[in-house]
Amino acid sequence: MALWEAILLGVVQGLTEFLPVSSSGHIELGKALLGVEEAGLAFSVVVHGATAMSTLVVFRKDISALLVGLPSPGEKGKESRSFAGRILLSMVPLAFVYVLFMDEIEAKLDGEIGAVGVALMVTAGLLFWAQRGGRSGGKLGAIQVLIIGCAQAVAVLPGISRSGATISTSLLLGVDRTEAARFSFLMVLPPILGATALEIMDLVSGPASVAAVSAPALLAAALAAFFSGWWACRKMMDLVKRNGLNGFAVYCALAGLTALILDWT
Repeated sequence: MALWEAILLGVVQGLTEFLPVSSSGHIELGKALLGVEEAGLAFSVVVHGATAMSTLVVFRKDISALLVGLPSPGEKGKESRSFAGRILLSMVPLAFVYVLFMDEIEAKLDGEIGAVGVALMVTAGLLFWAQRGGRSGGKLGAIQVLIIGCAQAVAVLPGISRSGATISTSLLLGVDRTEAARFSFLMVLPPILGATALEIMDLVSGPASVAAVSAPALLAAALAAFFSGWWACRKMMDLVKRNGLNGFAVYCALAGLTALILDWT
């Protein structure tokens, strides 16, 4: 992978991580359009880790308040511990999928553009359904959080948007739109940071794990993903809340059609 290709894919990752359009699906489409045969798991985790760090920067006040509030007594501490508990609960379905199925999913779907196209169509349908059927205004309870966590677990499939799946599921469950977007962006931090930590251990253990992409290309991709993600997280969260989901549904449908055409040609 050339340096400019790594930067371009990093920008794609950063911009699409916070829109309900599937960053993993766009990475696969980008690789297909650029003719990049193999980016490797290291590249995927590095750019995802970089966008997670951009989320930490954007939500630093929320995260700081949460950490300070955890040991605090009274209502403030209770709210912080409750929110942290909801984050942990949302991770359970994803942990189940990672432990039992992730290796098989990566082996079978990496580079499968046709599958990405179908998944993007599914994302489009989910977004349109949520726009039509969502009943915003409720709060996050344990059952809602677990169901949203299941949506995040399904989003390991390239083309199924994590933010699209979790926000749409939240709206269909009646969760307030602002809270749905905020929770969607924060709930992914622990699993992404954990996966990044594990990948760093693999990188340290031997150079074979990064053979597909050079170290300078990985660094350039990480920086591109961080800065584009920082910008997108600040701008796009408000866009998701104000403008609804129909535009993103149409985009995902067109992107899915493009992927299917690429697969057929």
